[in-house]
Amino acid sequence: MVSLETPVCEFDKPAVDFSLPGVDGKNWSLTNCAGEKGLLVMFICNHCPYVKAILNRLVRDIKALEKLGINTVAIMSNDPTEYVEDSFENMQKIAREFGFSFPYLLDDSQQVAKAYGAVCTPDFFGYNADLKLQYRGRFDASRKETAAEDVRRDLLESMQEVAETGKGPAEQIPSMGCSIKWKE
Repeated sequence: MVSLETPVCEFDKPAVDFSLPGVDGKNWSLTNCAGEKGLLVMFICNHCPYVKAILNRLVRDIKALEKLGINTVAIMSNDPTEYVEDSFENMQKIAREFGFSFPYLLDDSQQVAKAYGAVCTPDFFGYNADLKLQYRGRFDASRKETAAEDVRRDLLESMQEVAETGKGPAEQIPSMGCSIKWKE
């Protein structure tokens, strides 16, 4: 397992459109996913310890963002032949188990992850109402273990700022996670 950090935010870079199957049986596009005040596009998977460490908190904070008009979409781009835990069936299981209120999509070709420049799981891309990038940072101080309950909620606070002002914070701490498992 290789741990990587995300690059710094390229402010105002437009979101890339996609059409991907969801665990709910629907096909989802960028416009289907976007919220009134913005969109959080996140690249996650099932097996990564960095994702597992934040999953309960992530679901909680996404529900708070929904109330602010920020929608979320999760995309799984790993090669499931190498990591069976990341199979479509296991994606469905995780979405049910954790009560995902957002689409969880399979990027089987890995083209969407490449188009976004995603490098790890979790990798967060926070867009404003115009679908211009405003956040590319971490969830919170968690790494492979869940951070203390009272840590700063970087993602939530940053996306609240995006919902209120259309702009993300100038200072952002990169996300860290397992490298995306690219196909050969």
